[in-house]
Amino acid sequence: MKFVFVSNYINHHQQPFCDAMYERLGEDFTFVATMPMEQERVDMGWDMGADKLPYVKHLYEDPSCEQLIYDSDVVLLGWSEREDIAQKRLNSGKLTLRVSERLYRTGTYKAISPRGLIAKYKEHIRYRNKPVFMLCAGAYAAADFHLIHAYPDKLLRWGYFPPFIEYDTAEIDRRLSEPKCVQIIWVGRFIALKHPEYMVRLAARLREEGEHFHIHMVGDGEMFEEIRTRVRELVPGEVTLHGSLAPDEVRALMSECHIHISTSNHLEGWGAVVNEGMNSGCIEIACDQMGAVPYLIEDNENGLIYSGDVYESMEQVVLRVFHNWHGYVHLGSRGYRTIRDEWNADIAADRLVGLVKALLGEGEFALPESGPLSIAPVIRSN
Repeated sequence: MKFVFVSNYINHHQQPFCDAMYERLGEDFTFVATMPMEQERVDMGWDMGADKLPYVKHLYEDPSCEQLIYDSDVVLLGWSEREDIAQKRLNSGKLTLRVSERLYRTGTYKAISPRGLIAKYKEHIRYRNKPVFMLCAGAYAAADFHLIHAYPDKLLRWGYFPPFIEYDTAEIDRRLSEPKCVQIIWVGRFIALKHPEYMVRLAARLREEGEHFHIHMVGDGEMFEEIRTRVRELVPGEVTLHGSLAPDEVRALMSECHIHISTSNHLEGWGAVVNEGMNSGCIEIACDQMGAVPYLIEDNENGLIYSGDVYESMEQVVLRVFHNWHGYVHLGSRGYRTIRDEWNADIAADRLVGLVKALLGEGEFALPESGPLSIAPVIRSN
């Protein structure tokens, strides 16, 4: 079985899944990159030498990759910016998987636009009865495809699978049990949709409450200088701005913290930092508008969800944790188990190989009830 994954480039969020597929399929698995990684991503440490992996080929250097895409038994189409190649593969009638975040992040009004519907018909709707499946990378993607009547009964849960790091759950419980100073971490680009300003406001409020805490902010971006000015003026002793760190440095810092907060709004298709925070055994507090959140978190069971793109909602949840710390300590190890037992690259690869073999007539596969490749429910964002 020749399996090709086509995407713009490989990064540290995709590599664990690709490594897992290569372990299972060997030389029958290929990742085809359609473009070089942007310099901004390289500067953020996203490269990590992944382009030199044995299963990675570059379409922009090796035109023969295009024929490989057409000839393979199954192709997984990601974000390639080569819709011409995608359409030729889809029109071949061969088994093809697509992976997508939500279509209408800024509003479903685009779904009734004649021009938009024509585009979506060409890209998606006309393949509704073909051997094409949609892997929904985010909880709100299925609703968007359902709205345009694409991929009926072929919308499956999917996501991003950052590196899984194994920890002792007893050690996670000890770390969270009685912290003298609660370490909070926020990771992301300093841009409007991720709301880095929320953390400065939170620091000021926690200081007013007399809580013992420290906030670590990791990342860079257009709002960085603005946030640095606010920190210096309002909470210089309570917030540390680390700037950009390499992915392994971010994970090391997470593993020393007690709470991870994810504040992105509806424009965040997935949000791999949620996976990483849960894997690190942090008490995960996240906005329900992020695509990863309804898939990964069951509120008050393995993390905490706040509603809407509103600072006050997040603050209320954080204060609740501080005021009843021992009532939420267990969420750290439960969140970790969610990643360990279901939402990781090895399980995703096992399930995908099983599904594809069944679709090719090489065995049987029953869709799981939860996690990757379970039926994607239609969830509409508020």
